[in-house]
Amino acid sequence: MPIVVLVNENTASASEILAGALKDYEKATIVGTTTYGKGVIQQILSLKDGSGLKITTEEYQTPNHNKIHGIGIEPNITVELPEELQNQVTIPEDQDTQLQKAIEVLSSNN
Repeated sequence: MPIVVLVNENTASASEILAGALKDYEKATIVGTTTYGKGVIQQILSLKDGSGLKITTEEYQTPNHNKIHGIGIEPNITVELPEELQNQVTIPEDQDTQLQKAIEVLSSNN
């Protein structure tokens, strides 16, 4: 079954890892804009004097060893939303260029 994943600059962490894995394994077409690029695990260590230290302990990578942090996942098909719609919470389906492209990709795979 064909799969399309919509992503944008607000797609981060676990959703980036999933999108990256599906892209690497060629199991989905990624549509939208480059993701946020959050790909590290951090911990806070409490010190005796009451202060703390925040350290990066791990870094996520896609199955093909592509780093995510600071880079993001590049979509297979880049589609920008029209500028006037970029900060809206709800976008009418007929004006959502990313959704319309995803539907087109799915339709062409059937």
